[in-house]
Amino acid sequence: MNEAEIEFDRIAGDSLEHREEIVDQLISTYGDRILHLAYTYVKNEATAEDLTQDVFIKCYEKLGQFNGRSSLKTWLYRVAANHFKDYLKSWHHRKLTLNEKVLSCIPTPDRNVEETVVAKDDEQQLADAVMALPVKYREVVFLHYYEELTITEISGVTGENISTLKTRLVRARQLLKEAISREGLE
Repeated sequence: MNEAEIEFDRIAGDSLEHREEIVDQLISTYGDRILHLAYTYVKNEATAEDLTQDVFIKCYEKLGQFNGRSSLKTWLYRVAANHFKDYLKSWHHRKLTLNEKVLSCIPTPDRNVEETVVAKDDEQQLADAVMALPVKYREVVFLHYYEELTITEISGVTGENISTLKTRLVRARQLLKEAISREGLE
């Protein structure tokens, strides 16, 4: 079942069995995409998995609030993006990030050996360049290029003005071009 097959009337009815069925379909259709979006925010696989689960729990709880003014996909992405942004503002994330920075300063022989053994290809370098972008640019690049959302759909997800998103996309391309030319990928 795809998004078009999930009827708004069934959502509006909000019976428990319909909610479970709809959320199951959302998970099977968009689970991996939401996981990838989460990763672009937090850059940690385990945390991204936890946040993705949280998003679908939140969708289950708030499905009755879906009013059909946007597509179900746009609504899901908006719930997800807001949840990820809230997490980035949270005390837990700030403490975890500080701990990771402290640990990364401690030299280990394994890290140097691993870094020299693992060679990066062009695709990995591009992915790294995207992940190095600030969140506001990374978000628009991911949603536009990886999820193939239009600027209008991204506006619905993020709540940002369309012209702001266009500017961010142009700036993100410039930053990526600069990063790629520094790495010698062109």
